[in-house]
Amino acid sequence: MPATVLFVPPEQPLTGLRWLRTVLRNPIEAWPAEIYREPIFTSRFAGRDVVFVMAPDLVRDVLVTASDSFDKGDLTRRALRPVLGEALLTAEGDHWRWQRRAAAPTFRPDAMAPYFPAVQAAIDRRLAQWSAMPDGAIVDIGHEMMRTTFDAILDAMLTGRESMDADRVERAITDYLGSVAWITVVAMLGLPEWMPFPGRIRTEIARRFLKRSAREAAERARKSPVQSNLIASLGKTADAGTGRTMDNAELADNFLTFMTAGHETTALALTWTWYLLALHPDTEQRVLAEVRQCTGGRPLAYEDLGALAYTRRVIEESMRLFPPAPVIVRRALTDARIGPCLVQKGTDVYVPVYAIHRHEQLWNDPNGFDPDRFAPEHGPARPRYAYLPFGAGPRICIGSSFAMMEAVAMLASLITRYQMSLDPDYKPRMAVRVTLRPARGLMMHLRKRVPLKV
Repeated sequence: MPATVLFVPPEQPLTGLRWLRTVLRNPIEAWPAEIYREPIFTSRFAGRDVVFVMAPDLVRDVLVTASDSFDKGDLTRRALRPVLGEALLTAEGDHWRWQRRAAAPTFRPDAMAPYFPAVQAAIDRRLAQWSAMPDGAIVDIGHEMMRTTFDAILDAMLTGRESMDADRVERAITDYLGSVAWITVVAMLGLPEWMPFPGRIRTEIARRFLKRSAREAAERARKSPVQSNLIASLGKTADAGTGRTMDNAELADNFLTFMTAGHETTALALTWTWYLLALHPDTEQRVLAEVRQCTGGRPLAYEDLGALAYTRRVIEESMRLFPPAPVIVRRALTDARIGPCLVQKGTDVYVPVYAIHRHEQLWNDPNGFDPDRFAPEHGPARPRYAYLPFGAGPRICIGSSFAMMEAVAMLASLITRYQMSLDPDYKPRMAVRVTLRPARGLMMHLRKRVPLKV
C-alpha cells in the first residue's frame, strides 16, 4: 500500500458505536468508498441525507454557479460561530459580501511583500530554538510548524505583538478545536446546542479567552501609532460600495479568524510536506538543490520565491494528498438539482476535498506522491475544480496568497539547515479537527545539514 494512504475506506456503511467512534476520531474514515470513484453519491449520516459531490462540473455548480442557493449550514454555525462570530469564514449574505469587498485589497497577491519580514522573523526564531537542541533531537514537527506559522501571522497582523500571550492563545485554539468533533456529532444527531459533551467547560474557557484577546488586540491595533500591520490595514479599508469600515467587534472576529485559520492551515500543509519528503528523499534532494541554486547559500529573499517553482509544486502536491481543509459543507437553501440528483431544501451537501484529491477518475495514481503533476504543462489537462486546497468560488480562501508565500519561504529556509527523518516503523494517523492533522503529533528527528559556503 502506498505510504500516503493512511486508511482504507469502508466498503460497508458504519453504524452505531463504531460510527460514533470513527466520526469523533476522523470523520473521513466514515465516508463511503463510493466517493473515491463516483461523480456524485447520496448517503445517510445519523438519519439525515447527505449528498457528496465530486465531479468538477458539479462542484462548480455548488460553489460557484449556484453558490447563492447554498449556505454553510448548521454544522459550521454550531462549530465555529461561537468563537469566530460573524467574520469572513462564518458570515452569510450581505454581511459576508461587504466584509469580503473590504478585505480583498489587503490580501491581493501583489500586496504580500510587506509581510515577508514577519515570515522571515518567525523562521529565524525557529532556527534559533532548533540550534540549541542536540543533533538528532526528536520533535513534534506539527507543533513546531504551528508555532512558526503562529509567530508569523502574529507579527504580520499586529504591531507590538509582545502584548499578546502567544503560548496561551495557541493552547486555547487547540482546546477549542479539540471540541469540534463533539460539537459536530451533537449537531449531526439533531441534539440541542446546550447538550453537554466531554471537555465542554474547557472549550468555553478557551472561547472566552480567545474572544477577549482578539477584542483587546483589535483595540490596540486601531490606537497604535504604527499602522504597518495587517489588522490596521483591514480596519481602515472602506467598502468601495458603501464606504463602511469594520467596527471593533467585526475587526476582532476577523483577527481571530485569520489568526486561527491562517496559521493552522499553513502549518499543516508544511507538516504533511515534511512527512512526504521524509518518505521520498529524491524529492527532498530536488527541493534542496533548487533552493541552493537560487540563493547560493545566502538567506532567502522575497524576490527568490518566484524562482522556487519545484518547491511550490511539492507543497501543492502535499495539499492534494493531505488538504488542510479536507471538506467543504454546504446546506441547500431551496430545492435544487445537482446533476442527476434533486436535493431537497435543508439537505447537507459535502464537497469532500480529500476524496476529490484522491479520486480515481480525476487523477493518475491518485494515492501516489508526484509533485511534477503540477508542472505547467499538465495544468491545461486538469479540471479546474478537481483541486481545491483553498476552496473555490466567491468564498475561496482570501488568504491563499499569504499562505503560499509563507509555506514556500518556510520550507525553502528550513530545508537548507535541517533534514527531517522518521523512525522506520512510524506511521501517523489522521484526525480531523476542522483541519486535517496528524493524530498525536508527527514525531521526526532534526539533523543539521552542512551549510553551503557562500
